[in-house]
Amino acid sequence: MTIHSIKAICCIGAGYVGGPTMAVIADRCPDIVVTVVDLNEARIAAWNDPDLNQLPVYEPGLDVVIARARGRNLYFSTAVNEAIAAADMVFISVNTPTKTKGIGAGQASDLRWVEACARQVAQYAKDHTIVIEKSTLPVRTAVAIKSILDTPQQRSEVDQDVPTFSVLSNPEFLAEGTAIRDLEQPDRVLIGGEDSNAVEALATIYRHWVPNEKILRTKLWSSELSKLTANAFLAQRISSINSVSALCEATGADVREVALAIGTDSRIGSGFLSSGPGFGGSCFKKDILNLVYLCHHFGLPEVASYWEQVVTLNKWQQNRIARLVVQRLFGTVTGKRLAILGFAFKADTNDTRDSPAIHISMDLLEEGAQLAIHDPKVDSRQIALDLKQSPSNPLSDLKGEGTWHFAIDVAEAVQGADAVLILTEWEQYQNLDWSNLAGLMRAPAWVFDTRSVIDPAQIAETGLILWRLGEGSG
Repeated sequence: MTIHSIKAICCIGAGYVGGPTMAVIADRCPDIVVTVVDLNEARIAAWNDPDLNQLPVYEPGLDVVIARARGRNLYFSTAVNEAIAAADMVFISVNTPTKTKGIGAGQASDLRWVEACARQVAQYAKDHTIVIEKSTLPVRTAVAIKSILDTPQQRSEVDQDVPTFSVLSNPEFLAEGTAIRDLEQPDRVLIGGEDSNAVEALATIYRHWVPNEKILRTKLWSSELSKLTANAFLAQRISSINSVSALCEATGADVREVALAIGTDSRIGSGFLSSGPGFGGSCFKKDILNLVYLCHHFGLPEVASYWEQVVTLNKWQQNRIARLVVQRLFGTVTGKRLAILGFAFKADTNDTRDSPAIHISMDLLEEGAQLAIHDPKVDSRQIALDLKQSPSNPLSDLKGEGTWHFAIDVAEAVQGADAVLILTEWEQYQNLDWSNLAGLMRAPAWVFDTRSVIDPAQIAETGLILWRLGEGSG
């Protein structure tokens, strides 16, 4: 079997997946030229900025990898057509958001950018090109991509060579905040395809640092479906333990103790049993809804309803937390200052997509709260986009309209606050001096810990009232 020799890779899409993934491939494969392309000039400029602190994606360790490879064999460019033409292998790593209108609106994936990429590759590729689905896609999307690639394209008179293509599925299994570690030490690498030469060409790249036994080869359809179902299973565990958190509060149990007890069962395991304000990020909700749509499409309404409930319970948990804050603060938060600590959907990322903090904050703004929001990596511009509301500084008082402003540090956020809500598990929130912060707040003041990052013993002598998610009063 002759395995294709890969000397140049093009990745279309310089986002949360494309940038880090290609950086690690370039770092571990110095003999391969890797070019990441995107039409967003500002994003490419940020990837090329000499100040590595300004990278468009924050991931621990990413700056170190970029520093080693950028300019050596890793490049970021807006010259999409040229990069495609020079590549032996093209990764498609563009956004696949949920459709907002038309057939499947609210559930199905919008594949317009994937289709556009396929057409561009078909037009500008040279010789034989391996095209790889890196974006999370519905099962059997490869059929559409292959159909586009195999359709004769209008090419320039100078270049009348007709290229050939192989299509593979190579979904990512990255957790934001640990993406570099996940790429460098993956649980598995999944490659789906029918062309064994192309499959082994990609496997050869990964074998530079991944043991061969961790490289799984499957059918195209199995690979595409595995990504959706992996995220669905993880999200299901989060919704399951969050449903138990409400029961713990009602019965006097402690969800942390319950999670420990069931997690030590080897049949269950301890992963994804940390109760919190719900899952966020770009994948879980989108992929589950896509799975729901597929189940309906293939005539499995009962299966669709089962998975849809995972998303329903996630939203219920966020609404429940907002309602609980209002209830504890004497039934109203109108005009009251609430400190929101954490806006990213999880620690060690600047990604706010579908963050629980967005939904909880919007519920509290609707109630007329005055929010002081702090996050170590998310800026005020992104918060304004997510809340669909510009900041107001100083905060208005007792006007009945919810407003917010960005606090530069925790002390500013809690100044005069009636309550603090910890919504992201940033490490710095685990080591706060509550004896000093308590003096800045308006008594009686509450601390709502939705991430179990606070030691109750540190709060006991401060005069603050602590509420922890999933902890009943007995």
